[in-house]
Amino acid sequence: MINLTLFKLNKIPILLALLSVFLYISFGYDLIRTDYFKLVSLYAALFFLFYILILYYKDNFNLLVSFSIVFRVAFLFAIPNLSQDFYRFIWDGRMVFEGLNPYLYTPESFIKAEVFPVFQAQELYNGMGELNGSHFSNYPPLNQFCFYLAALLSNHSILGSVIVMRILIIAADLGTLYFGKKLLKHLNIPIHNIFWYILNPFIIIELTGNLHFESMMIFFLVWSLYLLNLGKWKFAAVILACSVSLKLIPLLFLPLLFQKLGFKKSILFYIIVFSTTLVTFLPFYDIAIISNYSNSVGLWFQRFEFNASLYYIARAIGYLFRGYNEIAIIGTYIPIIVFLFTLGITFFKTNKTTTQLIVAMLLVLTFYYFTATTVHPWYIATLLILSIFTKYKFPLVWSFVIVLSYLAYLNKNNTENLYIVGLEYLIVYGFLIFEIIKKGPLNKSPFSKF
Repeated sequence: MINLTLFKLNKIPILLALLSVFLYISFGYDLIRTDYFKLVSLYAALFFLFYILILYYKDNFNLLVSFSIVFRVAFLFAIPNLSQDFYRFIWDGRMVFEGLNPYLYTPESFIKAEVFPVFQAQELYNGMGELNGSHFSNYPPLNQFCFYLAALLSNHSILGSVIVMRILIIAADLGTLYFGKKLLKHLNIPIHNIFWYILNPFIIIELTGNLHFESMMIFFLVWSLYLLNLGKWKFAAVILACSVSLKLIPLLFLPLLFQKLGFKKSILFYIIVFSTTLVTFLPFYDIAIISNYSNSVGLWFQRFEFNASLYYIARAIGYLFRGYNEIAIIGTYIPIIVFLFTLGITFFKTNKTTTQLIVAMLLVLTFYYFTATTVHPWYIATLLILSIFTKYKFPLVWSFVIVLSYLAYLNKNNTENLYIVGLEYLIVYGFLIFEIIKKGPLNKSPFSKF
């Protein structure tokens, strides 16, 4: 009787959610990424349903939380179909399980020598691809710990390892929901804003579905911001170090804390972050790690290129005047330009309140992705979570149009159609300019309701 009454009271949202579940199941279990028409159709339908659910039922917090969990669980037994990275995750985890350091060996070195250090080695190498298998692991220690847990609990099954990692990611999203809601409440921002992240099909598909650990990095980042807002800056530094030890992106935000904490506290904060991060590396310490790890990270600036915007313009200019791809040169200058931009925001923008700080983070990370050589879809997740604490929603728009980047997989060489890339960024830049005109520049941070 209770269940029947509940259904009658929430009949329309439940029916919309059931339709979403059906579409998520189709996406997770019956989609090949080269089937672009189906991919875009499913994604667009899911995005429409997501928008309707929040627009009309944003005040029913528990109902939307329930839907968020159910949508994620729908992917539980699915093998990721939009990314091959999970094969490398499993490889690294099984390397650690076997007592081998994933930072010291490339998968390719074992396969070429016909040595198989982990169970299903050849299958994992084939899955990750030659490009991934030819470089040293660039996943930080807490990431490796997650991979190790998957190996510990399921060392002889790829699907079993996928399920373990997916449960970890779902748990991280629930943690983000918990601390995100509390931070929104403390900042006097409507708590339903959290659903622009938690219920977003982009987040559910890219993180839960395709096993990208931005979810865990974001969980620790939001937790750290919540602690900072409470004035617990020492604990916040430890938690932020955990975020760094999953993905290096939060290092970009450290200079921005200078105004909020002041000189002495900020120096201590940096010391805690760096020392805690270094401690997480200790189990893997070897003299060769510094060289191997830095070389792997450097590939993202000087070799890899995907779904870029300003970089592609710079590359075209290089072709025009030099006649060849100057990524090695351009990629060297990008970190310097981003660092100088970050320093400018640090000293010439007011970042004393938590809201101002988050707006600064959003601005710096946006600039970084606009100049980066590689912008994979799941990278946008961090922009999206930061945006829910501000008045800017261009990351929400980007989370929709980012699906256009998958058009590159229509051909065997994964060659991008630059007209499609241009369309994606035309929409993103256009909406950003519209918001700046309507709501004011990003360097002004008063919050307005969405």
